[in-house]
Amino acid sequence: MQIVAPEIERYLAGLDRPTPLLETVAAEGAALGLPNIDSIVGSLLHAMVVASGARSVLEIGTANGYSALWMAHALAPDGRLISIELDAERAGLARGHLATAGLADQVSVMVGDAARLVHKVAGPFDLIFNDGDKLQYEPLHDRLVELLRPGGLLITDNVLWEGEVVPSLVNPPRRDPAETAAIAAFNARLAADSRLATSFLPVRDGVAIAVRRPAEAG
Repeated sequence: MQIVAPEIERYLAGLDRPTPLLETVAAEGAALGLPNIDSIVGSLLHAMVVASGARSVLEIGTANGYSALWMAHALAPDGRLISIELDAERAGLARGHLATAGLADQVSVMVGDAARLVHKVAGPFDLIFNDGDKLQYEPLHDRLVELLRPGGLLITDNVLWEGEVVPSLVNPPRRDPAETAAIAAFNARLAADSRLATSFLPVRDGVAIAVRRPAEAG
């Protein structure tokens, strides 16, 4: 289901200015059927890194490095990004693209299950982008919040799941019902989490932006 009118999405996409490398990586991802973001969400991530002054970023779900490139290009020279990818082949593609962009020294791609690896990384992080396994959204939630500094951003993609989080809106459903239920449960938990101030945006497939409140405000 198209959340935003196609004409509006084409207009907004036309305002973005992806680099030739980003366009190449996007085309590669599409050819491989990877669940990448698009340039609209990419430019949003880029802006959030700049706006937050992020120097430490964590990403769940690297794919072939498209979203990591958008964020890493916005980092200060001393900034670092850690990205976690389950599939070793995808991680290899991402590392190659990051090296081509001259970002290999700033971005580390870890291969493995995010549920395990998030307990091996040390925060605090200024920004976390969660775009991995949808069934892990809720199980990972508390750990990701713990890893955020006060004032840090937790950005989550696919929170509308092509409209299927709204019961009976898409009939018959096209998505895995277990994933739909997992995202709906995560959204409810995210909205109710008093540690965070959260806004859900109907951008592309839905993007949630949550800010960790100061500890005394929780």
